[in-house]
Amino acid sequence: MSAAFDQLLDGTIQHLEDLKAQGTRYVQVSPEIVASLNQPRFAPGPARVARPPQQPLPRSAPAHAAAKFVSTTLATALDLTLGLPGEATTTPKASLSPEAKAAAFADLRSRALACVKCPHLASSRKNVVFGVGSLEASLMFVGEAPGADEDEQGEPFVGKAGQLLTKIIQAMGLTRETVYIGNILKCRPDTPGQTAGNRKPTGEEMATCLPYLHEQIDLIRPKVLVALGATAVEGLLGRTAGITRLRGNWQTYRGIPLMPTYHPAYLLRNQALSEKRRVWEDMLQVMEKTGMPISEKQRNFFLKPSS
Repeated sequence: MSAAFDQLLDGTIQHLEDLKAQGTRYVQVSPEIVASLNQPRFAPGPARVARPPQQPLPRSAPAHAAAKFVSTTLATALDLTLGLPGEATTTPKASLSPEAKAAAFADLRSRALACVKCPHLASSRKNVVFGVGSLEASLMFVGEAPGADEDEQGEPFVGKAGQLLTKIIQAMGLTRETVYIGNILKCRPDTPGQTAGNRKPTGEEMATCLPYLHEQIDLIRPKVLVALGATAVEGLLGRTAGITRLRGNWQTYRGIPLMPTYHPAYLLRNQALSEKRRVWEDMLQVMEKTGMPISEKQRNFFLKPSS
């Protein structure tokens, strides 16, 4: 094997070991990338095309540099883009006409509604909760999974937490119809032996369902994504760090700015003015990033009145 391949392998292993040490349980890789990686690295015989020379990567290089090296080398050798946690990107696609986008979304929806990739979820669900909102939305909210109310009605965020999310959206000067709301999981996680309550989706469940969300994001192409809660952040970025540390700090997902914030259900449990203000400050950042006008009244929401 060439020295470049050895360096690539070492950098990949080091990066994955660092991710594991940080608590990451899996790395998101699209089926297309997996298929490409399963192909022979070199074309046989005279048709083989030499790879452009790569700069050596020192073994002592940090994980971030290793990740960059892996991404650049694979992209050059295989003509693909590697999505890494926190830096996930997607190849820009030509804009579709409204008619073509609607048709593509309808096809995606029909495939999701018929999905039985997780037999235990398919057998226990009442409805597939696909998502709602505008296909031209500049802002997209992503939750973790449907609850009982959502499973019953087939629409995300319609329970008490959803009603609070609707109020937040309205306080931003928007409506549920002008944004897009979806979940990582389209089915409610089954709760065998329980008559009430919810459970957190497993990593395998999220990884299985995530391609549907990827297609939604790629078709809508929002300016900003908002991840609601720690599980949504884990499902999107593969990070298990506490949401308290991540919220309010911009991330990137599939080339789109992503704002992690608390799940509305948290605000139902903790109704302190300070916590409401933290979420609102996150939304002010989102409004600024999308170029929305912000009134003085909006800037002062959930601030203690001056004495």
